[in-house]
Amino acid sequence: MKLADILAPEVITVDLKAQGKQEVLEELCGLLSAANKLPDPKQMVSVLMEREALGSTGIGQGVAIPHGKVNSVTQQVAALGLSRRGVDFEALDGESVYIIFLLVAPLDAAGNHLKALAKISRLLKDKYFRQSLRDAKTPEDVLKIIREEDEY
Repeated sequence: MKLADILAPEVITVDLKAQGKQEVLEELCGLLSAANKLPDPKQMVSVLMEREALGSTGIGQGVAIPHGKVNSVTQQVAALGLSRRGVDFEALDGESVYIIFLLVAPLDAAGNHLKALAKISRLLKDKYFRQSLRDAKTPEDVLKIIREEDEY
């Protein structure tokens, strides 16, 4: 499974405007909706906020991987947001989050969803990869960085 297959420039922002958790999720779901990949962004934000109530998906080291499943999508989709200022995502380490990788899957996609989460998590553990993403100037730069890492 390649992350570049579920991402596209139109669902990547290198300058998130939002500064709060819910607002970031709304902004990223809005990108997916505008790209015709998510029919009901409000429903998805609600699902994501319910998941966040169980425990933050801010995994630390400036990274959050919010994720959820809904019946309104037929295949796994993703959006990626980079924050220049940092977002209070209630991360496990208490630090601000700068890289938010949103993953949305159909209700019946357990295996692929877990594989994608594992791959995202593995890539984002690498501090050089995280820094490369944070330094990216365009969505195309972000995709290029991900494609290069996706090869391994």
